[in-house]
Amino acid sequence: MKFEAIVIPVADVDRSKVFYAKLGWRLDADFPFDNGFRVVQFTPPGSGCSVQFGTKITTAAPGSAQGLYLIVSNLEAARKELVARGVEASEVFHTLKPGAQFRPESEGRVSGPDPAHRSYFSFATFSDPDGNTWLLQEITTRLPGRGLGNLDVSALTELLIETEQHHGEYEPTAPKHPWSGWYAAYIVARQDGKTPEEAAKLAKQHIEGAQ
Repeated sequence: MKFEAIVIPVADVDRSKVFYAKLGWRLDADFPFDNGFRVVQFTPPGSGCSVQFGTKITTAAPGSAQGLYLIVSNLEAARKELVARGVEASEVFHTLKPGAQFRPESEGRVSGPDPAHRSYFSFATFSDPDGNTWLLQEITTRLPGRGLGNLDVSALTELLIETEQHHGEYEPTAPKHPWSGWYAAYIVARQDGKTPEEAAKLAKQHIEGAQ
């Protein structure tokens, strides 16, 4: 069972569509029906889960979705990108008490990233026009068992074929290197939402930086 979509309650569908497009998220669908039902779906870059909103899609009050997690590998960079896109985001903070990330008034929040840069401890927040809140969490090293969980055999096969193609374009002019390192860097970059060209560039940098 793969969790692939979550519904968020909004008051103005078109306003929300503009906001989530501004984030740089992929628009997957906007389907209106004759009975007034409408569903809009966006997917964050590199995410295996999408968000849906629309009309006649939920009875929840607009803005009642709180603390929705967005996992990033570089919190400062992710926040700067949001701000550059015109989104009002909180400062980066870390937590001293469990659950403080969900309570803006909590004394358990401390300004700045976690001093030891531990995964799971640094956050930033932002809200959509209705007040649905999103929580950026920095993870650079995952707990055991996490990782490429949103890929099935078919999707992973396609990704490996794509990786093989781009590695084949790089290999003739590349220094001698283990293909596994290039593949790993490319796949991780693609999982992070990078384009194939960006992923190939990062994989090249990984290999040549290790020489």
